[in-house]
Amino acid sequence: MKSSKQVLDLVLCYQRITIPLTFLIWLLLLSSAFAQSSFKPSYTNMTEAGVLFGQVRYGGSTSESVAKRHNITGQTFNGVQLRPKLAVGATVGADWYNSALLLPLCAGVRYDLARPNQKNLRVFTSLDTGYSVTWLNEDPTGYETKGGWVISPGIGFRIGRPQNANFILSLSYKRQEASAEKPLFFNEIAKEETRVYNRIALRMGISF
Repeated sequence: MKSSKQVLDLVLCYQRITIPLTFLIWLLLLSSAFAQSSFKPSYTNMTEAGVLFGQVRYGGSTSESVAKRHNITGQTFNGVQLRPKLAVGATVGADWYNSALLLPLCAGVRYDLARPNQKNLRVFTSLDTGYSVTWLNEDPTGYETKGGWVISPGIGFRIGRPQNANFILSLSYKRQEASAEKPLFFNEIAKEETRVYNRIALRMGISF
């Protein structure tokens, strides 16, 4: 049933995010302990869209082929600006692969590395890790696609004053696991395909 599948995906998502969330909570406590009292934490958002670039290998053991893939991706990071350079929160995204629509639900960190020459340009790093679900994916009859573990480190820059909306351009690596159960044929007990999507993501967007 669709509802039971969603519940199972949610439970798996919770289990996968528990460890990185625990790490982020400790990071929050440590940063707060050494923080200056003059800074007040505030809400922050980064919303981006772009393209995933990668290659796939397909076919049988005697006739394998490699093909390039370009897919659409989008995500939004919502969190708390704990320090002037550090923000933690949650990232929700959507990745349209050729055979699946996956929704990554991740814990996320954003950290500013530098502000070159004190201009309105900031270089930042990012890390998102969690679990992808398939709530919006539609499978052919007899197929069932499942999400999996996802991790995505990246780097980018923001243009604009810190107190205003900024333009973002980012480059990141994304590794996303998934699987698909396929229809059974004669004398088959189970048939499951394991997938690992390795992609380079180029995105642009805004932050505030």
